[in-house]
Amino acid sequence: MCTSCKKPYYITTAIAYTSGKPHIGNTYEIILADSIARYKREQGFDVRFQTGTDEHGQKIELKAAEAGVEPKEFVDGVAGQIKDIWDLMNTSYDKFIRTTDADHEAQIQKVFRKLYDQGDIYKGCYEGLYCTPCESFWTPSQVVDGKCPDCGRPVEPAKEDAYFFRMSKYAQRLIDHINAHPEFIQPVSRKNEMMNNFLLPGLQDLCVSRTSFKWGIPVDFDPKHVVYVWLDALTNYITGLGYDCGGEHGELFRTYWPADLHLIGKDIIRFHTIYWPIFLMALDLPLPKQIFGHPWLLQGDGKMSKSKGNVLYADTLADFFGVDAVRYFVLHEMPFENDGVITWELMVERMNSDLANILGNLVNRTISMSNKYFGGEVSDKGAAEDVDADLKAAVLEAVKKVDGKMEKLRVADAITEIFGIFRRSNKYIDETMPWALAKDEAKRDRLATVLYNLTEAIAIGASLLHSFMPETSGKILKQLNTEKRALDKMDQFGLYPSGGRVTEKPEILFARMDIKEVLEKVEAMQSDSGDAGHLAGQEGAAGSNSPAQEETAGNVIDLEAKPEITYEDFAKLQFQVGEIIACEAVPKSKKLLCSQVKVGSQVRQILSGIKAHYSPEEMVGKKVMVVTNLKPAKLAGMMSEGMLLCAEDMDGNLALMKPEKDMPAGAEIC
Repeated sequence: MCTSCKKPYYITTAIAYTSGKPHIGNTYEIILADSIARYKREQGFDVRFQTGTDEHGQKIELKAAEAGVEPKEFVDGVAGQIKDIWDLMNTSYDKFIRTTDADHEAQIQKVFRKLYDQGDIYKGCYEGLYCTPCESFWTPSQVVDGKCPDCGRPVEPAKEDAYFFRMSKYAQRLIDHINAHPEFIQPVSRKNEMMNNFLLPGLQDLCVSRTSFKWGIPVDFDPKHVVYVWLDALTNYITGLGYDCGGEHGELFRTYWPADLHLIGKDIIRFHTIYWPIFLMALDLPLPKQIFGHPWLLQGDGKMSKSKGNVLYADTLADFFGVDAVRYFVLHEMPFENDGVITWELMVERMNSDLANILGNLVNRTISMSNKYFGGEVSDKGAAEDVDADLKAAVLEAVKKVDGKMEKLRVADAITEIFGIFRRSNKYIDETMPWALAKDEAKRDRLATVLYNLTEAIAIGASLLHSFMPETSGKILKQLNTEKRALDKMDQFGLYPSGGRVTEKPEILFARMDIKEVLEKVEAMQSDSGDAGHLAGQEGAAGSNSPAQEETAGNVIDLEAKPEITYEDFAKLQFQVGEIIACEAVPKSKKLLCSQVKVGSQVRQILSGIKAHYSPEEMVGKKVMVVTNLKPAKLAGMMSEGMLLCAEDMDGNLALMKPEKDMPAGAEIC
């Protein structure tokens, strides 16, 4: 069918935040989107599949400074790394957009000016609490124990001139749209959360510019301001299609907008189901047809987090298991609405049971028997029995179920139905016992028919598998010496050409693995790299997919052990509670803060390399843990008389250690 005759289908992922390498939980989203896009192509749609990277914001500016490079150089490197992983996982995207693309930046400036000129954006002053990882402002009533309600990290007081978007102007219109289009937000639990927690209580106006950092798209009529990351990032879905704020839209935009599906992580559902639709309303554009907030893929019993040291990466897993096996793991193990779990043990189990045994062994046995008994020829001799009808019915019913599951985006369930074909085929072998039929010359036609039915069932299953495991699908069909079956031809059983020939030597699709050997190899790789986080242990911008997806700081990091000490060694250190009564930046240092710390009746001057993590103002009044008998040292020309204790995560973020309860300055820590 010609492309112009097909119905368009536009699917997007959230664009990946370029703060670091995406882990397997982030990579799951692009694999999920790819499986949907491939299936839609099989259904005959003209699919447009877009992904990309979100590259502006304060966090990027800080990351680049820490790396000693300019922000553009930093994001170029990370964006390349993200694209490499997307390509490694055999994803069939049509467009990889970057928010540093010149055409995108130009349109964002036009959009900002348009919204300002029509009164939707106004200038004001923001004073409140700010979360740097999420690039989000919060009111005191929204934070939880002084921390961001999205990511759990500390928030900081912030005051600056800013532009705001009048969210309340469009709130009721959005509520009406959601009520009139129950399919708009999926799953339903996400819709209920947005309605009950945000829309119905009333929307506050949204800050859409910043002046406290420079790495962003400048507001062209007020260049001290840069565009707030979400107005910049979300608009990629239309700029990537050639949207023009002046109305001269490109052909792609005219063809594919509105989007059929925005596929995103559940932690950025608010931005996509509230902010984004309202931005579109203000631009007088139709809303996307559906926004699906998928759950998280957890490592063991917790969310993957670099700070927890439990990050698994797609390229590492592909080295162990192969690309299609990784695709199978993440798609099969992720429920529709609840979080999924991935562990080394589970992956080896799936490799051995599902891939090597149920699928691989079935294909190998069937081809081997065709070669052994008929020289590779596969012919339907019409020697049917009742058990054949049951196999055929099961296969054709599975085809219908797969289609139904994919219509509802229940991808894991669809894969389960496909493997149901392979399971039923294995059972068919046990029922018909071809090896027994081969001993009786009078049953030769029956044997041929059994092997034909198996070959046909595998051909249908392998064709269905293409959207999820394209390389494996191709390998199977090549060994059967047949083409991938079109979906609209899968309502018939028996299209494999009678008299066809299978390959002489079947390829081992998946080799069984020994869990002990795998874990030993993982441990050895961790030891060699010195970084357990890259492989095993326990972020979704999406590295998580956006700033709001940056991972919650955790409490599990495996460090290389230092030499063992005795209690006497430990007892030499004196730890006390100190109260910071004054603090200022050290003029000769980019990293140091100079704090005056009250410890008992004394005041000590302590220099700490935490300037990137705390401002002098927010240090004052904190109760902290201090090493008080450390030999004084001169730093940047100033004397330091102790050490403030901090915790550091794997991203280099620091948090001062504070007593759980209010304790007097000077209290001993023991």
